[in-house]
Amino acid sequence: MDRKIKRIGVLTSGGDAPGMNAAIRAVARTCKSLGIECIGIRRGYNGLINGDVEPLDDKSVNGLITRGGTILYTARSPEFVTEEGQQRAAQTCKYIGLDGVITIGGDGTLRGALDLSKWGVPVIGIPGSIDNDIGCTEYSIGFDTACNTAIESIDKLRDTMQSHERCSVVEVMGRNAGHIAIYVGIAVGATAVLVPEKELDIEHDVIEKIRRARLSGRTHFMIIVAEGVGSAVDIAAQIREYTGMDPRVTVLGHVQRGGSPTARDRVTASRMGYYAVKILAEGKKNRVVCTKNGDITDIDIVEALNMKKGLQESMVQCLSTLTGT
Repeated sequence: MDRKIKRIGVLTSGGDAPGMNAAIRAVARTCKSLGIECIGIRRGYNGLINGDVEPLDDKSVNGLITRGGTILYTARSPEFVTEEGQQRAAQTCKYIGLDGVITIGGDGTLRGALDLSKWGVPVIGIPGSIDNDIGCTEYSIGFDTACNTAIESIDKLRDTMQSHERCSVVEVMGRNAGHIAIYVGIAVGATAVLVPEKELDIEHDVIEKIRRARLSGRTHFMIIVAEGVGSAVDIAAQIREYTGMDPRVTVLGHVQRGGSPTARDRVTASRMGYYAVKILAEGKKNRVVCTKNGDITDIDIVEALNMKKGLQESMVQCLSTLTGT
């Protein structure tokens, strides 16, 4: 290592995820233990461009582990997409003396970190995405909390659906990935689960499953739809057309991003934040922190961004068996 790390910046970007605050706290506290100054960068890469920063100390991160959202706020930055914006961000890092930047967020955030590294700024990425769709890591911060929030809502919804013997169509987050839908679908005993990775066959994937469930004696039906499949309202309309039932639609939306993080997200975020500072202090740069076989490790950022993540086959097979495909 050429020189000692004296000052590290940390930012959150893209969609917020429960546990981001826990990661920020871990970064700040680990910095303190190593004698490194921690600088919080507000509003993502936009804040880095404009120098919107604040020192983070024990007082500013006290009690943060229980809070959802992100105290550093998050924003998308069209300016950072340009080379001029990236150069301005790198100049800010040089101006305030940052020896490295830790970025917390999804795929777009990690790509932003790679862009920043091309201007000579050492970066470490921490994956935070409720969709759990980041290819290089088995788990990303926020997924467990988002799933538990959806499950709690659906359990309450089931009570009224059972009372009225109705079909409920619930739309969960997952524009490009069905991890939340499958996980939640198994947890709530869904009649059918629709994900963007599989082309929809309404007759086979939904209607026939409802019919089989009805013939087996069930009088209420729960259909989980990942938002990337299409509108839950449209799915409900097709169910109405095929079966004559009057389905009720619930779109959970951004409620899945909120709430106090679960133990899993608090612990994972804390471990990732600690690890990110540790490897940066050791002289590593341009890496992504990730989970592998339950442990925390790191991978080159270019390699990380080239990795793709599909649905876990064992989960798909389990769901298929339980829904009677």
